[in-house]
Amino acid sequence: MKIPAVIFGTSTLGNLYEALPFEVKLSIVRECIQHAPDGIAMFDTAGKYGAGLALEVLGQCLEQLQVPADKVIINNKLGWYRVPLTTPEPTFEGDVWKDLKHDAVQRISYDGIIACYEQGNTLLGNYQTQMVSVHDPDEYLAAAIDDDDAAKRYNDILDAYKALQTLKQAGKIASIGVGAKNWRSIARIAKDVALDWVMIANSLSVKTHEQPLLEFIDTLHRQGVTVINSAVFNGGFLVGKDYYNYKLVDASTASGRELLQWRTQFFALCKQFNILPAEACFNFGFNIPGVHAVAVSTSHPDVVQHNIALASKKVPVAFWKAMQAQGLLEPHYHIHE
Repeated sequence: MKIPAVIFGTSTLGNLYEALPFEVKLSIVRECIQHAPDGIAMFDTAGKYGAGLALEVLGQCLEQLQVPADKVIINNKLGWYRVPLTTPEPTFEGDVWKDLKHDAVQRISYDGIIACYEQGNTLLGNYQTQMVSVHDPDEYLAAAIDDDDAAKRYNDILDAYKALQTLKQAGKIASIGVGAKNWRSIARIAKDVALDWVMIANSLSVKTHEQPLLEFIDTLHRQGVTVINSAVFNGGFLVGKDYYNYKLVDASTASGRELLQWRTQFFALCKQFNILPAEACFNFGFNIPGVHAVAVSTSHPDVVQHNIALASKKVPVAFWKAMQAQGLLEPHYHIHE
């Protein structure tokens, strides 16, 4: 399956940080469809996004816009299953999802992933998922209480991938991947599972790009595995938002002050070179050798076309050299002339 260079994230359709009116969400999807490269729009979604709300809204918007099914690619990251909301606030991820009517529970197992896949297609209505993965396997593993539990959880993940292979062999899906914030969990899974693609979230940006990760991406590239870079803005922080990787930045802490100081220097350098921070973030995240596509989200319909244009935006080499000279890029990063 040919993956476009720009993939549209759908977290805002699930009320990430704010509950947008349906009309705004519809406008976002309309812009994605109208300006999609080669006329094919690819959406990245998940049962975790608003406890299935993103899937539901995406399906409603596509149907209302009368988008032919063959003009859209849907990547559904599986592992979170919608359940009734029985508490004042959802329990699955606090303080970032707003105005939800449902909760979500993690179901990573053979049967659990099949259930998540089927529920996802039900929420999408007249549209079907073509690309699937296990969502947040890193978080699932990190929740282990001891070594035995960790071993069991990893077997759960492998069983989930057996379910995905069953779906692929049956012709119900086109490709299998993995999406995670901790790239080392992706590397571990890639040794045991035949993957078509990987989505690296929050780990590969102008702010964070450790050498072992760059080497891993090169290995994937040589193996023919497609690499998608997600969250190149680190949850919006690198373009001015208050959250870094979905956690509120606290200026009273050492880590918070370091992040804010880095961003201040970054913004100043962007202004000096007449470059928008978003342009620098996207250019860096997209032009790492081995990265095929970047997934970006927005809550503003008028930004969609600009985001697509970022894939072809050129940033001068002098800017990257200045970034490295000021310590804003890691010294191991090789600047491509």
